[in-house]
Amino acid sequence: MSLIIKNGTVYYQGKLTKLDILVADGKVKQIAPHIVAPADSKVYDANGQLVTPGLVDIHVHFRDPGLTYKETIATGSLAAAHGGFTTVCAMPNVDPVPNTPELLHNQIKRNQTDGHVKVFQYAPITKNLTSTDLVDAQAMADAGAVAFTNDGKGVQEAGTMYDAMKAAKTVQKAIVAHVEDNSLVRGGVMNAGPIADKLNLPGILSVSESAQVARDIELAQATGVHYHICHISTAESIRQVRAAKAAGIHVTCEVSPHHLVLDDTMITKDDPMMKMNPPLRSFADRQALIAGLMDGTIDCIATDHAPHSIEEKSGSMLTAPFGITGSETAFAILYTNLVKTRIISLEQLLAAMTAKAAAIFNLNAGVLAENKAADIAVFDLHQEHQIQTADFVSKGKNSPFVNDVVYGWPKATFVDGQQVQFPQLGGQA
Repeated sequence: MSLIIKNGTVYYQGKLTKLDILVADGKVKQIAPHIVAPADSKVYDANGQLVTPGLVDIHVHFRDPGLTYKETIATGSLAAAHGGFTTVCAMPNVDPVPNTPELLHNQIKRNQTDGHVKVFQYAPITKNLTSTDLVDAQAMADAGAVAFTNDGKGVQEAGTMYDAMKAAKTVQKAIVAHVEDNSLVRGGVMNAGPIADKLNLPGILSVSESAQVARDIELAQATGVHYHICHISTAESIRQVRAAKAAGIHVTCEVSPHHLVLDDTMITKDDPMMKMNPPLRSFADRQALIAGLMDGTIDCIATDHAPHSIEEKSGSMLTAPFGITGSETAFAILYTNLVKTRIISLEQLLAAMTAKAAAIFNLNAGVLAENKAADIAVFDLHQEHQIQTADFVSKGKNSPFVNDVVYGWPKATFVDGQQVQFPQLGGQA
């Protein structure tokens, strides 16, 4: 049976156009105005709704294996689909860390078996993420690693990072860096500055990020590797990336939704839901991130979906873990705060969450085209929606956006032409 998505405003070839989409055998068969539905077709009426390529998220944490009370591949990938994502890249900070080709192969197999969307898998840079012992880059690439990262931990030794970059360059894979100099974190739980001082909370210096960015850009130039920066957060880091790109160094970077719409001036009390790593930076940093997204210094948006249990994210920022969920709220939060306020265009937002995200690792995703996989998302740009924890299919309810009123809430997600089914939720099915 074929599927026809009719009457939607479709993001197609970089533009928003009224089009129909015909799907059969898991692929897009035709994109055109006013397609006549075959007799046996199922029809999805997207009248008044936005139809896009399935969103692409190159930074999620599924906690599986080892921390499945926080999330599983099944719940995390279902949450991704619920947010309109059809392709994601999962971080390796699970237990056990997939340090060997066998562990990585098994992780990839489980991603495929349990995942409700297409899940690519990162390999670690070093064994157990904190050591100086490199994994076997060739064996991990052969096993299917999308790239190498120790996300959650900064690589502290310059020599380790240099050797890792050389190895990654040999196998034509990227080094994906959580940039954080531990010696400059100093037990901080939020951005260092007047807000942290007012709340009497220890601060994380912004230079803890930008110092490693500066180091790694030099190493990337020396090795020729593709160097990608996770969740960039400071004006200084943006300035360095902009200069590196101008110099022809192969550097890319991502920004998380929360760093684009929140800053530390919005932290009014000791609130664990506002604790993430990197922390919410200053208003000036946030403005620099928006400018970097608009001028192309920042390549894409990635959620850094990081679920934790309710118990863990209760109490104080001093004891709660870093991280917030992001998969289910990302598009609506960004559409409401950046597009409806006319800071960026809808086309700019969609590019950063689809084709530009996929292009970083050459993923076959993020575009609508005939004979391509029918990975499609549908959003309601007009209906007001108040975010509630009851909306979430993720095990993680740790979001600072709960109770926010948004537009652009996801309505449907199709993976290989099949609509993903969700449990009955507080906000929508």
